[in-house]
Amino acid sequence: MKLPEAQEIEPFDLATRLEAGEPIRVLDVRAPQRLAAGRVDLVPPERFHNVRGSQFVHLADPAASIGLDPADPVAVVCGHGNDSRVIAAMLDQRGYEAWSLRGGVTAWMRLVVPRELPPPPGFDRLIQFDRLGKGSLGYLLIAGGEALAIDPSREWRAWSDAAAEAGARIVAVADTHVHADYISGAPEMARELVVPYYLHPADNVWPYDGTPGRLEFTALSDCMQLEVGGQVLRTCHTPGHTEGSVTFLAGDPGAESAAFTGDFLFVDSIGRPDLAGKMDAWIGDLWDSLERSRREWSPDARLLPAHYGGEGERNPDRSVDRTFGEARAGNATLQISDADEFREWVESHVSTPPEAYPHIKAINVGLAQVTPQQADVLEAGKNECAVG
Repeated sequence: MKLPEAQEIEPFDLATRLEAGEPIRVLDVRAPQRLAAGRVDLVPPERFHNVRGSQFVHLADPAASIGLDPADPVAVVCGHGNDSRVIAAMLDQRGYEAWSLRGGVTAWMRLVVPRELPPPPGFDRLIQFDRLGKGSLGYLLIAGGEALAIDPSREWRAWSDAAAEAGARIVAVADTHVHADYISGAPEMARELVVPYYLHPADNVWPYDGTPGRLEFTALSDCMQLEVGGQVLRTCHTPGHTEGSVTFLAGDPGAESAAFTGDFLFVDSIGRPDLAGKMDAWIGDLWDSLERSRREWSPDARLLPAHYGGEGERNPDRSVDRTFGEARAGNATLQISDADEFREWVESHVSTPPEAYPHIKAINVGLAQVTPQQADVLEAGKNECAVG
């Protein structure tokens, strides 16, 4: 059956317009229980509408029924961009400016938005890649015509495209840890670009039962140095979220250094130590990593995490970072000074881990494979990697 003619909008275009503050409304025509698997959440609550498509088609007056103001443009959203075309065409006939989100929430969840950040001393450029649907972040660090890709997602060509646009060659790919909430693009990216894939060996394992992983990688170790375009990053082993979690420290130890913390430390929280069922042991590692960061890192070092929990962690320019000093003032975990108190706080703030996380971990250590469609299902929804 041929779908009705409707204007479509690409996920990147919708994100750009919403982040610019345009008065766009979002009409999600999926069943309400589907929202937990991901939604376009860059609008205030009063501009987000959720009505099943089968119910919406019977509304005589959308403005009166659900508050859909005809003066505002509307982005219609469904799972894959099919039902939304039908509803968008109906709205167009009623005088609304309506678009169907091309690819639906599935495409929105894959979307990666690049943002330019000030680079650490000695480096030429720093790009933060914001995966809006997941609340996850990756990075491209450039110096002297070379680039390091950190924590790339499945849509890793956003990293290689950005490097090409900057006139830089990606010389290495690194994961700060083996992710549980999304499928890493790092191993595939490294294979296709024929460059090293860096990972701490303690993470090349399925941690739930100790099955060794099957990854091909170059092993990271504590205090190991990586060179990019004549500039150096130092690896700091910061276990606790995983046994192999690392932080990459770039630039001088002084005012403008950068700490790519992965899921060890976030702007407002810390990485949960319970995802492999080893919380009792891993809380101690997490505490030791925190203590090390407080001893060794400058208050002026910039924290560049792999996740964020909400809009409150953003800067005015939509980027996500804080100085370590700012984080110590605002992050509750960094204000705890006693190991027992820390343990009690973590134990009282963790929730039940998502069922998909063990499967994603197995994929990320090379023990399982999935189709892109299966990956979309596994990755659905915001990350739940932080304590709290």
